[in-house]
Amino acid sequence: MNSPVESTQHSTVVVAGHGMVGHRFVEALRSRDETGRWRVVVLSEEKRAAYDRVGLSSYIGAWDAAALALPGNEYPGDELVELRLGQRAETVDRAARTVTTCTGETIGYDALVLATGSYPFVPPVPGSEHPGCFVYRTIDDLDGIRSAAAAAGSGAHGVVIGGGLLGLEAANALRLLGLTPHVVEYNDRLMPAQVDEGGGAILQKLVTDIGLQVHTGVATASIDQVAAADGPSTLRVNLSDDSSIDAALVVFSAGVRPRDRIARAAGLDIGPRGGVLTDLGLLTSDPDIYAIGECAAIEGVCYGLVAPGYTTAEIVADRLLGGAGEFPGADMSTKLKLLGVDVASFGDAHGSTEGALSVVLHDAAKGTYAKLVVSDDAQILLGGILVGDATAYSALRPLVGRPLPAEPASLISPTGAELGADALPLDAQICSCNNVSKGAICGAITEGACDIPGIKSCTGAGTSCGGCVPVIKKLLEQSGVAMSKALCEHFTQSRAELFQIVQVTGIRTFSGLISKYGTGSGCDICKPTIASILASTSSEHILDGEQAALQDTNDHFLANLQKNGTYSVVPRMPGGEVTAEQLITIGEVAKEFGLYVKVTGGQRIDLFGARVEQLPRIWQRLVDAGMESGHAYGKSLRTVKSCVGSTWCRYGQQDSVGMAVLLEKRYRGLRSPHKLKLAVSGCARECAEARGKDVGVIATENGWNLYVGGNGGLTPTHAVLLASDLDDQTLITYIDRYLMFYIRTADRLQRTAPWQESLAGGIDYVRQVICQDSLGIAEELEAAMAEHIAGYRDEWAAVLEDEEKLSRFVSFVNAPDEADPTISFDDSGERKVPVLLGIPEVMPAAATATRGK
Repeated sequence: MNSPVESTQHSTVVVAGHGMVGHRFVEALRSRDETGRWRVVVLSEEKRAAYDRVGLSSYIGAWDAAALALPGNEYPGDELVELRLGQRAETVDRAARTVTTCTGETIGYDALVLATGSYPFVPPVPGSEHPGCFVYRTIDDLDGIRSAAAAAGSGAHGVVIGGGLLGLEAANALRLLGLTPHVVEYNDRLMPAQVDEGGGAILQKLVTDIGLQVHTGVATASIDQVAAADGPSTLRVNLSDDSSIDAALVVFSAGVRPRDRIARAAGLDIGPRGGVLTDLGLLTSDPDIYAIGECAAIEGVCYGLVAPGYTTAEIVADRLLGGAGEFPGADMSTKLKLLGVDVASFGDAHGSTEGALSVVLHDAAKGTYAKLVVSDDAQILLGGILVGDATAYSALRPLVGRPLPAEPASLISPTGAELGADALPLDAQICSCNNVSKGAICGAITEGACDIPGIKSCTGAGTSCGGCVPVIKKLLEQSGVAMSKALCEHFTQSRAELFQIVQVTGIRTFSGLISKYGTGSGCDICKPTIASILASTSSEHILDGEQAALQDTNDHFLANLQKNGTYSVVPRMPGGEVTAEQLITIGEVAKEFGLYVKVTGGQRIDLFGARVEQLPRIWQRLVDAGMESGHAYGKSLRTVKSCVGSTWCRYGQQDSVGMAVLLEKRYRGLRSPHKLKLAVSGCARECAEARGKDVGVIATENGWNLYVGGNGGLTPTHAVLLASDLDDQTLITYIDRYLMFYIRTADRLQRTAPWQESLAGGIDYVRQVICQDSLGIAEELEAAMAEHIAGYRDEWAAVLEDEEKLSRFVSFVNAPDEADPTISFDDSGERKVPVLLGIPEVMPAAATATRGK
């Protein structure tokens, strides 16, 4: 929490609410208020700073609240922002211009911004107050649902009241928690606000196929608490058709209502359907009070999406600094993936415009539904609905209200016209979340932004939901900006193209490849890249023949070079397992060679301080003890981290250690564009931190959830769910395909997270390739992995059997028996440290003081 700031030199704006929109307002005001005119006091009901409520469902499985936190949500170092967590705005005294908080403190304001959002609507159903009844709105709500689901046990039934967007998200949450979900919807179809009858029918079939039980056209009459003979009591949900469902818990997700309680109590005008009534400038009936986001009824209308909420925040920030911004209206289009099913709705989706015509393509066999709503002359696009396949959404939505570039049916037909970004006018809105036009993106490209990260940085497009990224990529392709795919000055081809060339031609040397497809003699970029490709496409030893000269220092000596010229030794411990005899050998080796020993974050033991000529002798001892190279030096698989799983842990649902050992032995030695890290967690508590890995596996009651594309490093990225509840064989098959597809198509030194983001369609495209074999290459990818597994041999064991390879491990070629005299250590303290040029490499002062204690 920030410290209070004296307000004598500043006007004070109090922000009541710290959700996504409230945070956006603070950011917008502070970024524009160059003179420090406004001091900001933010009152947050929750004890957590602003987080991504739109992405709330991603909390399921990871259970990492920090991952949802919005960047800069605590305003560190900003003395003009005071954030008060857990202090809800309770009452407003308009005459005195003060806000009283739930703690009884009174705060004066010059301007008040109401950002109180909305609250979940719970219908007046008798019994809705019983324990076991929840809403689906906050992290705390999900924690409560999680506890109830754990107490009920796998397979128990859960009921969601409401079949809209949030209702289906809640149902998916119950499914991921191991429950059997039922969805009760009063209307005759799911998501009635977004889809029509035809789209609802396809949607219901698709979600039923994956385990949801759907009850439409019925209301919830009452909820009774039923005592069980043994175990906890259950809830009986009685429906209006006289049927009932016995469930362990009930989640209400029947819509939201604007939180206008304190506005009503303060005497502010309220909209006809609730919400704080405002004009287009977001000003309420009090000239010192504004309302933004879901609590605002702009000229009587409340908007429940984050994009228009962000717009209101920007407008009020502008107004407080003397501007005259007005609300331009809202694009209520939505593109969602619910339980793996694409759903999109845009414009006048239901054809309410007079004279509107509908063009529908309904393919029940493929499970897709597409509808375009057009003007009476079929020339203007008015809206549309896409279910099952929403790939056309990003190109169609910006055309709403504009002439169609082709015949309507052809735009949704699989064999019809492809709608390119060049068909969009410059004022077409590409990013609805951040209100970024095609013209703004093209302008950024002209100014030098020539990739997706550059566009995001310059315009903000693609930084929220990411649905516009495919169109941005098309604009980049059509912009005329020369985006070189060349690996380096010696090869005009990309790494992926060179990989294909090696595969097709069978060329097995760098000299052969550069003489035919490149120029010059190579460099420190292309040589190790080609070496990696050659290693990925065969089981030849990396120190065989010409390949040895291509390797960087670490691969050349099969060890990591440290700062004082020594090397580290890391034996493989699959899944973190190690025998007592192997531990004894490691200890003996460390003692004999005077090595520094450290347990790594990847559940292995690292031995530091080995001189190059000692490496063969060290590895001979380790190999004799049955240990292999851990490949800590290579762009290859490093570790497969695991918890103890169901073997030992009372919470474990699957044998995570056994799976981790299997995966590590399967993929050991696999060379790739960058290092690879995997992890297997035995339950949703996620002790192995699987969602921070390139491939993460998390056990469920029904099998395994597979996450991909997680990275640590300078830009940490959480892995995203690829597939759920997989059996062992399907899990391994998908990982085989994913890793080999990445190895074939990624750029040089590109980790899995940026690789996934760079693909058109992102994780959806990856899922189609890996799980649905959309490219028809699954068998080929599996065969390539099988070839690697069959050809694997420990690199250090091979070195120890080859006198020519052993001859490399010397400090001086002309004096092979001499050690490097410049290498020394300081072991006078508790910890052995390297000495650089005669100066010990000591710890920082603070750390040294701690160690001394």
